[in-house]
Amino acid sequence: MSDVLFSLKEASSQLGVHPVTLRRWAEGGKIETVRTPGGHRRFSESEINRLKMQTEAPQSETIGEQLRDSALTSTRADLATHSAGWIDSIAQKDKEEKRLLGRRLMGLLMQYVASEDGDSEDIMNEGRVTARIYAKSIVMSGISLQDALRATNFFRDHILESAVVLPDTARRRPEANQKMFRKLNEFLNEVQLVIANCYEAMGAVGYEED
Repeated sequence: MSDVLFSLKEASSQLGVHPVTLRRWAEGGKIETVRTPGGHRRFSESEINRLKMQTEAPQSETIGEQLRDSALTSTRADLATHSAGWIDSIAQKDKEEKRLLGRRLMGLLMQYVASEDGDSEDIMNEGRVTARIYAKSIVMSGISLQDALRATNFFRDHILESAVVLPDTARRRPEANQKMFRKLNEFLNEVQLVIANCYEAMGAVGYEED
C-alpha cells in the first residue's frame, strides 16, 4: 500500500509549524520529500509521523504553545470581569470575524517567536497582512483608534506577563528568553504600527473628547 502524500501546507499544518520552516527542514535533509511529475514537493505520511516522534522536534513550538495557552487563559479570565467600554464596542460588532483574525495573529506571533532568523521575515509579512485586514475590519465597525490601541495593549500586556512566568516552567536559558522577548516585541510593535497606519490611510484617525 502506497504512502499518503501531503502538500507543503498540509504537512506543515500537521506538524504545527510554518510552511517556511518545513521547507527549510526539507532542504536541510531533516525530512525526506518526493517530487511529483510537475516538480512539486510532497511529504509522505510516514515521514511526517517520524518527525512527530522525534523528541527534539520541535521544542520551540512547544514553548510557543505554552505561551499561547497561558496568555489566552489569563486574557479570558480578565475579560470575564473587565467592564471597559472598548471591550463592549469591539465584542458586539462582527465578533466572530475579529475573534478569528485575533486567533490568526496569535498563531503567527507564536510561529514568529519559534522561528529561526531565516524564516522570521516571511512570518512577519504574513502578520502585517493579517493585521491590515484586522485594522480595516475594526475601522469599518466604527471603533476609534484609541479603543483599537487599548485593545492591542490589553492583549499585549497579557502576552508579555505570560512570557515573564514562562521561564520557570520551560527552563529556558537566559539568552533564549532574551530572544523570545525581542521577537515578541518586534511582532507586537509591527501589529500596532500597521493598525495606526491603516487608520491614518482610511482617514479614521480622531481623538476622543475628554
